[in-house]
Amino acid sequence: MRFRHPDGSVVHLSYCTNVHPAETLDGVLAQLRDHCEPVRRRLGRDRLGIGLWLARDAARTLTDDPAALRGLRAELERRGLEVVTLNGFPYQGFGAEEVKYRVYRPDWTDPERLAHTTDLARLLAALLPDDVTEGSVSTLPIAWRTGFGAAGAETARAALATLAERLDALQDLTGRSIRIALEPEPGCTVETTADAIAPLTAVGAPHRIGVCVDTCHLATSFEDPRTALTALAAAGVSVPKAQLSAALHAEHPHLPEVREALAAFAEPRFLHQTRTSTAAGLRGTDDLAEAVGGAALPDGSPWRSHFHVPLHAPPAPPLTSTLPVLTETLALLVGEAAPRTRHLEVETYTWQALPPELRPRNRTQLADGIAAELTLARDLLTDLGLKELP
Repeated sequence: MRFRHPDGSVVHLSYCTNVHPAETLDGVLAQLRDHCEPVRRRLGRDRLGIGLWLARDAARTLTDDPAALRGLRAELERRGLEVVTLNGFPYQGFGAEEVKYRVYRPDWTDPERLAHTTDLARLLAALLPDDVTEGSVSTLPIAWRTGFGAAGAETARAALATLAERLDALQDLTGRSIRIALEPEPGCTVETTADAIAPLTAVGAPHRIGVCVDTCHLATSFEDPRTALTALAAAGVSVPKAQLSAALHAEHPHLPEVREALAAFAEPRFLHQTRTSTAAGLRGTDDLAEAVGGAALPDGSPWRSHFHVPLHAPPAPPLTSTLPVLTETLALLVGEAAPRTRHLEVETYTWQALPPELRPRNRTQLADGIAAELTLARDLLTDLGLKELP
């Protein structure tokens, strides 16, 4: 979906296909047919943006076979879909029964992360619509924190600098500008937007590598949106992409009924880092089960958990979502004189990880839910003065 900003530029809205995980090219093509096109039709749109997730095997097939890449581009066009951004965070296995810490491998100390991201950038340059010259790829925030030290930081810095050089060469070759966005996430070496400033300025390629602001992650770490974005701008760190998402919020975690409600969201597939803001600073656990199962986390102030809940359907009381943080952040990103980013992506990949009674029972219900999320995002954008384009 495209929107005209009051300054005349175009802002793109998509939804991320990691909600339909597929490891192979055949699986990706099935996604387009079975999920993405039905969502487009529900929205009554001739064209719908998708934030494509290409796992390692699918990306390698497309890289090795130009005919397959041309076929994917033709299939996107045939189904009324367009791609201006890729989700390069998960590498493979995102549909596994247990993902947890494995989503952070390979990290930016591993040459395979550089190779995979380079492939994604080249593929995106070939998939961009004819009238679009800029694409974005979000990626993990360097590494998970455990065991990461100065040597790892230098290796990652060198890898990102090499990537920036490759992206410059890619633009020279294709005329397409592809930018990379590190996505701060709780528990990682870059947990907050503030954490991103030092490693990105060390790379020294602000025109190529910036931050992906994920509003679920921002809220989980209790970051103030205005403070976060002001600090990035002051440091010269760009925002190539933002992910519109909402975290799980518990206002009174000391109450037994709140703990019981939270426990229903503790599940074995994804990691749900949980945080609380105290007078002594941010405190947290690596997963929601740790927080609700013991005394590891102070419960005198609200808890937030890294669980991407559907934008339009916050959980029932006594829980809620951090949708207000998303709304405030979006206003700062695209509601002012000029947009700070032109790529927005709804990323609720946890539909099938919701408590059983809240999960969609079939493709139809899933498509209805995704369309409802995009409708909410569209309404927020038009309320900010952006005009939806055909």
